[in-house]
Formats: sequence, C-alpha cells, structure tokens
Amino acid sequence: MTPSSPASVPPSIAERVAEVRARIAAACCAAGRDPASVVLTAVSKTQTPEAIDAILETGQRVFGENRVQEAQGRWIPRRPELVEELELRLIGPLQTNKAVDAVDLFDVIETLDRERLARALAEAAMKRGRSPRLLVQVNTGAEPQKAGVLPDQADALIRAARDAYDLTVEGLMCIPPADQDPTPHFVLLRDLAERHGLSVLSMGMSGDYETAIRCGATHVRVGTALFGERNRP
Repeated sequence: MTPSSPASVPPSIAERVAEVRARIAAACCAAGRDPASVVLTAVSKTQTPEAIDAILETGQRVFGENRVQEAQGRWIPRRPELVEELELRLIGPLQTNKAVDAVDLFDVIETLDRERLARALAEAAMKRGRSPRLLVQVNTGAEPQKAGVLPDQADALIRAARDAYDLTVEGLMCIPPADQDPTPHFVLLRDLAERHGLSVLSMGMSGDYETAIRCGATHVRVGTALFGERNRP
C-alpha cells in the first residue's frame, strides 16, 4: 500500500498562520509599506477550543467575533490567562439590546452603523465606565441584505457619533459585494476615512486582503485562510 503523499495532508493552523503573515508582509513590501502597519485579525467565530488553542500558540492575539453571546462563551474563560495581551474586535452586526454586553467584552466594535446604536453604546459606556474604540461600518455596495451605513449617510453618522455622543471613532470597516472587484470599495472607504482624519481601515478578508493592503488597510480580517472551512454556518 502506497503511503499518503505529504501534499495530501491539510496544513496545520500554525502553517496557515505563517503563510498568511508572509503574504501580508509581501503585500506590504509591494505597496511600499511597513509590514508592522497591518494588523492580522483572526476571525475566530464558530471555531473549536482546539483550533483556538492552536492559533494562540502561534502568538496570535487579535481576534474578531460575529456574535456577542458566542464570544462571551469562548473568551471570558480565557481572558484571565491572557491578561492584557488579548484584543477582541466585534465584526458582526450589533443589536442595541446587546450594547452593554458588547462594551463589557470587546476592545473594539467595528460595526457602528446607525445613530440609535451610537446612543446605546454611549449609554452603555457611561454605565460601565468603559468605552471601546469604534469603527463605522460602511455598506459600500448599498446591499439591502448587508449591515452598514450607506456611503452618502456615513459623514453624518461619523459626526453624530463623535460630536453628539462623544464616542471614540477611530476608523471605518467595510465588506465589499462578493461578486464585484473590491478595489473601488476599498478606495471609497479610504477616501472617506481621509476626509474625517480617521487612521484605521478594517478591510480585506481571506480572498482579498492583499488587495486591501494595497489600498491602505490597517487591519485585515482573516478566517478561512487561517482555520480552513467553518465548522458550522
């Protein structure tokens, strides 16, 4: 019986992390940027405890989660061990009734997309004495099924979050339409950020993070390229 070829063995999470980090560094160099200027956010939603342990062993400490309750179960037990090394970023839509829980758990909330949520986050921050940094999510493709403020309403929301609610808005986030070239969407987001003096651009996922880096991304959200296919929908 012929033994399996090493090429048939799926790469480990450590190997995947090394490859993604190398590709980030190469994309930065090609764009004339310092590789340290781009933060890898590992999208850990739906992942098993074993997968989380494996990626933590590589030194990865920045993670993105889609749902508050799922993230609570995964990270509250782990946080005491990691002290202040861990950075948790909410990258999924946030309901206003979950604002307090989100403020308690996350260091960064990337999905501010309406004034009502800005008000809820401001109230939660005052109640908890803790204010996560915020990104405004922009629906650059104006897709009706997708969260995010429409581009022509983004200026007003950024101003309201900062001026009316005294929130720390440090950047923008987007998820371009899956069937389109992401470049114009990344450029739109970059231009909007520059207009408001925002330094953080969370854009680019497993299939397009190198393009996002070329367009100025400071944070890329990578899941499948690190962990393989999701464990459940």
